[in-house]
Amino acid sequence: MTIAAESTRASDRAYAVLLDEIQSGALPAGAVLAEVEQAARLGVSRTPLREALRRLASDGLAVQQSPRVTVVADLDADDIRSLFEIRRALEETAARLAAQRGDVEAFAALASEFSRVDLAGDEGRDAYYALIARLDAQVDASHGNDYLTSALRTVRTHLVRVRRMARDKPERLAASASEHLLIARALASGDAELAAHATHVHLHNALESILDSLRGHSSLPEGSS
Repeated sequence: MTIAAESTRASDRAYAVLLDEIQSGALPAGAVLAEVEQAARLGVSRTPLREALRRLASDGLAVQQSPRVTVVADLDADDIRSLFEIRRALEETAARLAAQRGDVEAFAALASEFSRVDLAGDEGRDAYYALIARLDAQVDASHGNDYLTSALRTVRTHLVRVRRMARDKPERLAASASEHLLIARALASGDAELAAHATHVHLHNALESILDSLRGHSSLPEGSS
């Protein structure tokens, strides 16, 4: 393996670890990503570590405060609202196209699974989130627009972080499961406008729930609404 290839692999590894730690909250907003310390901790040299930090900054997950200081980017109520603005535009378009172009049998099978979701316990919730990921993947495979897929991938990178900032609320999870069931059924029926509308309603409710949860945690600045 060439030196360049080894450096790329080291950078990819460092990026993956730091991304997971930012998304999980192990590295909270404002945490300093010092080159020397992080390189030593992750077992890579400073060159691939710098590349990993540049990728995180490009994703909007890190901010370079000075030539030598990079920190985990903040994520406040305004950031979340802005994220959902672009998410609505992208996901409603994706749903509309997927309903027109997708495999109705695949969506019908997913709808059947959503109708049997069991949200009891961590295992049930993990299975539910995995099912959502499979629905997202099926929508991506169906709409046939690589640019849309790329844009959604960036948005979803941030969404992992947002979801972990909000507590699980049983009533919201149950409502979310019903909303996903309606989306999957609309996709299975090929009803593009219903799929887009159901997606819009789901995202509206998800945003309100996330902001409400953050207010309950006193995570929002004073005056946020």
